[in-house]
Amino acid sequence: MPDQRQYDPYQGTGHRSAHGGDGSGARRAALITHTVADVAAVFLGLWVLLHLLEANRSNIFVEFVHGTADLLAWWSQDIFTMDTEGLRVLLNYGLPAVIYLLIGHGIASRLRRL
Repeated sequence: MPDQRQYDPYQGTGHRSAHGGDGSGARRAALITHTVADVAAVFLGLWVLLHLLEANRSNIFVEFVHGTADLLAWWSQDIFTMDTEGLRVLLNYGLPAVIYLLIGHGIASRLRRL
């Protein structure tokens, strides 16, 4: 009679098994958290770059990036109100990008330890 056990590609390789009870759900949650934080930071950083390079604001891509960055940075708008427009945008959108990265990667690190 053939062996009825499921094949586990991680068996004997020093990796955790892909089958339940080993924290694989926590690893997935960590990956999702890490990715969401990175994507948020990319949109914020991209908007700062497009603004500083004086991209055409009527372009649909630039409008999309600006709208997404505004949604992500709603809480940090006008924290810094200096006269230099470029520096104001850099700080008001750069601050949330750094915070999202720190918090997102911190949470992901904790989830990986579970």
